Amino acid sequence: MSELLGVAVLGAGHMGADHVRRLDRVVSGARVAAVADPDTGRAQEAVAGIDGVSVHAEAAAALDAPGVEAVLVASPGPAHEEALLAAFARGLPVLCEKPLTPESAGALRVMEAEVRLGRRLAQVGFMRRYDAEYQRLKSLLDSGRLGRPLMLHCTHRNVSSPPGFTSAMLVNSSLSHEIDAARWLLGQELTAVTVARPRSSAKAPEGLIDPQFVLFETAGGALVDVEVFVNCGFGYQVGCEAVCESGSARIGDERSMAVTAAGGRREEVAQDYLMRFADAYDREVQAWVDATRAGRVTGPGVWDGYAASAVAEAGVRALESGGRTAVELVPRPALYT
Repeated sequence: MSELLGVAVLGAGHMGADHVRRLDRVVSGARVAAVADPDTGRAQEAVAGIDGVSVHAEAAAALDAPGVEAVLVASPGPAHEEALLAAFARGLPVLCEKPLTPESAGALRVMEAEVRLGRRLAQVGFMRRYDAEYQRLKSLLDSGRLGRPLMLHCTHRNVSSPPGFTSAMLVNSSLSHEIDAARWLLGQELTAVTVARPRSSAKAPEGLIDPQFVLFETAGGALVDVEVFVNCGFGYQVGCEAVCESGSARIGDERSMAVTAAGGRREEVAQDYLMRFADAYDREVQAWVDATRAGRVTGPGVWDGYAASAVAEAGVRALESGGRTAVELVPRPALYT
């Protein structure tokens, strides 16, 4: 491996461009070696001022570019499976943004390919595991000082939804991080989903069921409820309260900068995930680079990506049927135990 880990970034949109910036200016031990995006002009813009980067329209060309030793997948979800399998075929370690794949069937194919290799190569970008608040809550729950967790109360609010956003996407896109965070915080698989529909906000685009109230059941008997509201209009807010046998703990109420001027006082509210979780993304990518340079794979893996996809699919079925829907998972391969 070279002195600096050469990374190919697949996708130069909002997330991919931010990862290019992060690898170039924030993370130590790595460099951007190649970028691929069908819009090569956008890719060129993302790498402007960075020396030694090749730009490609096709992902495969970026994987085969000189100096590439690892891959960061930030392309749209439908392109993830092909990119992951191509990276596996070349023995390249991967950090893949969520979702691992949009459907659990694709995630299963990725998992089967990694199992055939006999070693982990992929980490999935569930960055909340690297957020300082989430890590403190995880440590507290694992310590047992509050007794067994009984419930998690979660909120997930966005300023507005992008064009083309569907009611199903509140579950299979917006809630994917809550799904993984709940599994990780509790150390339990989610076994069933129920989705309730309060009346939609007047701010929601016509036909969009927003907000939604989602209830997850776990293998250990805990309950997780999530308010997901993607057109709240005022800010990006993520919170989680754990209610345990002997106490409770809540995260997501951290204070941001307050500005006093012109006879008034205003407190800033994060407007998107890149603002709220900037530090978590930095920690996540740095941890991935450090592990990759050491020949290891840490963090959430392909099993976690598959489980999230399977739970999300059950959630969409629950949204459509209006009833409780069981989550069906295949047996967990030994590689992920």
